Amino acid sequence: MLKEMIYTGLGVANILKEKVETEIKKLENDGKIKRDDAKSFLESLEQKGKEEDEKIKSHIKSSLKDIIDELGLATKEDIERLKEELKK
Repeated sequence: MLKEMIYTGLGVANILKEKVETEIKKLENDGKIKRDDAKSFLESLEQKGKEEDEKIKSHIKSSLKDIIDELGLATKEDIERLKEELKK
């Protein structure tokens, strides 16, 4: 389910990006916006998208850690610590 939500979000973001780029090109072709302004705007949107992506990834990681803790599942670090204790 999480995978489907991520793929859906990425699909929506991609469609939105394409629509915005199309509209910006129309404005540029109609002379309503300068080429440099259009390029700057698109770069700004891309940067904001990357920042939002990082926030989402961080939130997902945090949520997964909370779920693992709630379920009492062993983490990679727990297993490594046990291996070290068994070697002694």
